[in-house]
Amino acid sequence: MFKYGQIEIICGSMFSGKTEELINRIKKVEFSKEKFAVFKPVKDSRNKGKNITSHSGITITAKSVENAKEIYLKSKNINIIAIDEAQFFDMDLTEICIKLANENKRVIVSGLDMDFEGKPFGPMPQLMACAEHVTKLHAICNETGELANFTFRKINSNDKILIGDKTAYEALSRKAFIKKMKNRKIS
Repeated sequence: MFKYGQIEIICGSMFSGKTEELINRIKKVEFSKEKFAVFKPVKDSRNKGKNITSHSGITITAKSVENAKEIYLKSKNINIIAIDEAQFFDMDLTEICIKLANENKRVIVSGLDMDFEGKPFGPMPQLMACAEHVTKLHAICNETGELANFTFRKINSNDKILIGDKTAYEALSRKAFIKKMKNRKIS
């Protein structure tokens, strides 16, 4: 058991291994006597059912919730709370994570830090500011082979939230992202 609560953030572009890192941290907890729960947003239609799955195929059981307050209500007797795809939650998530950490709980949050336009995404910037630990992961750029920090949307849509995989998104370096954004045509 840890002495005080804490917030840990795992962030980065798509295909950087965020969900896999979250699952790996929870898998280590499974061997302890700590009570834990994993949560995911109902909006994330890629992981249907009661699991979250990384792009490499690692899976763990998770509870689907509508909003951040539901996470708090379902964490009463839980010591470690893991939250995947945090960018899809409402802005109340920051307050809920702080409240849980202040109650001596370990809160592990994974999510995209930037949207398809390269702008801060949802509650992630506020969560990063309040966290004791921030882990920024990178994919490899499809164009340059450099570290990819950006998620580029390959299909024509300006919707803020558009669930997709490699057919809809690719990880790009800053150089490649800026070039493709200049050439992007949205109807």
